[in-house]
Amino acid sequence: MSFLDAFADYEARHGTPDRIELLLPDINAILRGKWLPGTDAKKLANGQVRLPISTCAPNILGEELPQTGLGIVAGDPDGVMVPVPGTLKPVPWAPGHVAQVLVRMEPPSPAFAGLSTRDHLAAVAGRFAARGLTPVLATELEFYIHQPREHPDTAPRPPAFAPEAQNYELAVLDRTEAILRAIREACDIQGLPTDALIAEYGPGQYEINFHHTDNVCAAADTAVLFRRLVRGVTARHGMAATFMAKPYADHPGNGMHVHVSLTGADGNILSAHQGVAAPLQHAVAGLLATMAEAQAVFAPHLNSYRRFAPGSFSPNRPDWGLDHRGAAVRLPQTAGPAARLEHRICGADVNPYLAVAAILGGILYGLDTEPPLPPPLDAADAAPAAPLAHDWRAAVDRFAASTFAADLFGARFRDIYATLKTDEIAKLTAEIAPVEYRTYLDRI
Repeated sequence: MSFLDAFADYEARHGTPDRIELLLPDINAILRGKWLPGTDAKKLANGQVRLPISTCAPNILGEELPQTGLGIVAGDPDGVMVPVPGTLKPVPWAPGHVAQVLVRMEPPSPAFAGLSTRDHLAAVAGRFAARGLTPVLATELEFYIHQPREHPDTAPRPPAFAPEAQNYELAVLDRTEAILRAIREACDIQGLPTDALIAEYGPGQYEINFHHTDNVCAAADTAVLFRRLVRGVTARHGMAATFMAKPYADHPGNGMHVHVSLTGADGNILSAHQGVAAPLQHAVAGLLATMAEAQAVFAPHLNSYRRFAPGSFSPNRPDWGLDHRGAAVRLPQTAGPAARLEHRICGADVNPYLAVAAILGGILYGLDTEPPLPPPLDAADAAPAAPLAHDWRAAVDRFAASTFAADLFGARFRDIYATLKTDEIAKLTAEIAPVEYRTYLDRI
């Protein structure tokens, strides 16, 4: 269906919107874009809506960097905003009649190609298709609901009466029923394929599960759109929400777990009647072998590395286990159509397109090279795997030198990503934290 056909169908169902919000996920999956009058849908369909191509790749602060070769040093040409099919939906939490649609950026010339993170994920899916394989995946996203803040520097506070450890307590769901029901209703209106919703461990923490799909780009779209939805709905209810990796020092972080199976001509190739099928072993081994090089994608921000501290709830080593939630790669099931792996490293703060692409790329690496698989982490003969980086700079430096990342994303994109993260490290770690003044200023 063309965008104009989709828009005509939308108008028949809902009427003409006051505006259409064009959502462009940048390299950090921060949504940028434009508001378009609802009467101007033809402009979007005809390629008349544009933004500077550098909008795809600013740093987390929104700044363009000359070191990337983008922005004014390259003339800052426009790219064309192209609607993503199937993503034109109402925005039920917005005042008035508002529609939204995901867009991707068409570059003005081949010199600016390769900046769309969604396109990178589509390319990885194409590599599987060339092998006669189809990834089937689902994500799980954790988030915290917290009280509104009066200043950006203020720490979050959990909702009133939230227990220190919710741990699946049903009474917590009862107390927050109005917000959670509104979230589910908004998901239904927007067609987001939600499954179970639970109260997670931390105070005010929740987890949403999504249905499995063989459209990997749609799975990543869902994660991006759900984050926007939750923040919008909670704000309408006088609260706030965050998918920050570690908003509280003393409580669990927010993760994005990814479940993956692989179907071929004979069904799920990861399934075995007994033991662990050879393709599943190769897939796990590939993920472990590439995990450290891809960590800068799985943990993209300064705060992300708080999840990898010793004693954290999150896995912090490239290891695996059979139904073991302490493992970086968990095998919940190894037989039947539901045989799959669960990748448990990502924070909820990731760019879902890049994270899923790196996970699928690791699986491909394993299928192609068949690296040795170490024993599971709870085996008697297992040696502890070397820990992943606890330091942002170390992870970014490793990514910048990674041949795996260059093969997966292209050397130019790898270098742009590393350049942006290096700049963020310089800017965000230069500030002296209040704890340093409190501890050292009058004592030393």
